[in-house]
Amino acid sequence: MGILDFLGWRQEPFAASAASADTDTVRKIAAALDRLEPARARYLAAFAYLLSRVAHADLQISPEETSAMEHIVMEKGGLPEAQAVLVVQMAKTQSVLFGGTENFLVTREFDEIASREDKLAFLGCLFAVSGADGTVSSAEETTIRKIASELHLDHADYIAAKVSFRADLDPA
Repeated sequence: MGILDFLGWRQEPFAASAASADTDTVRKIAAALDRLEPARARYLAAFAYLLSRVAHADLQISPEETSAMEHIVMEKGGLPEAQAVLVVQMAKTQSVLFGGTENFLVTREFDEIASREDKLAFLGCLFAVSGADGTVSSAEETTIRKIASELHLDHADYIAAKVSFRADLDPA
């Protein structure tokens, strides 16, 4: 099950996936987010998942990284705080549970739905999340580089985003 399926944002109705949801909480979260236009919901789901992918690259997601993700999803996604918190929590859970199998698939979907300008701005968001705890680990930096490549961005695009956060980079 992918993040988009879990969030109920694929083309099939939520009722088809509701049978696999074990709790009322999941149903309430999905219902709260169901009001978004499907294309926008897919974009935000992929956006939040990829933020979580970078935050979890070092096998832990700090409270500072979570807070940064929530703020970015609120600001860039135009969501109220409560919805941003829900989206980030769901994305974090999916990233931790299914990261190995979903990483490329979600990145490919984001590549298809985001403009070049969106992708360039997104690189800055990735560095902002990874640097929220005061450093960008080498694992996080490697993951950002991999995402940039999967988004078909040039190395120069990656370097330009990286330079903005050079002070936070882990020298190891």
